[in-house]
Amino acid sequence: MAALQADTGVPVSDNLNEDAEQAARDKLPIMLVFTGMVCSYCDELEEEIIKPMLLSGDYGDKAIIRKLVVDNGSRVTDFSEQRIDTADLAQEYGVFVTPTILFVNHEGYQLAERMVGINTIEMYGGYLDQCIESALLRLRDPVKGAREQACRVIHRRPSDSSPADFNPATT
Repeated sequence: MAALQADTGVPVSDNLNEDAEQAARDKLPIMLVFTGMVCSYCDELEEEIIKPMLLSGDYGDKAIIRKLVVDNGSRVTDFSEQRIDTADLAQEYGVFVTPTILFVNHEGYQLAERMVGINTIEMYGGYLDQCIESALLRLRDPVKGAREQACRVIHRRPSDSSPADFNPATT
């Protein structure tokens, strides 16, 4: 099992717009895992939680899982088909700590509360499952999802505005 897990990497997103097409078609949230190159917590999250999720096969119909490395100079095509630095995308979403996990729809809007850092790895998987279920409910049954989900929703800054104009409480 350890050898198989070592070969399983978390898919790094190069094109969120392509991921969005699949998300819209399959009515799935996109789970964006923001990580750092030298981040022991990110490594622990990937090895203890994310890779086992991928290996289990239990999440293929629950979320599209993508990794974004914020401090390696990488670029990504965002939801509005713009090629930008991954660090700039993280800043647009207000991601300043790694690891941070966001759950977004095919337009890049957050569906569930973000998960910032790691407090207790033993409980992390349960919290992660709750956020995935909350995001799925908001996508597949918006009325029930808005009424029953406890996660606060923060929207991504529109591409035609500046970061200074963005106030999540008003979007």
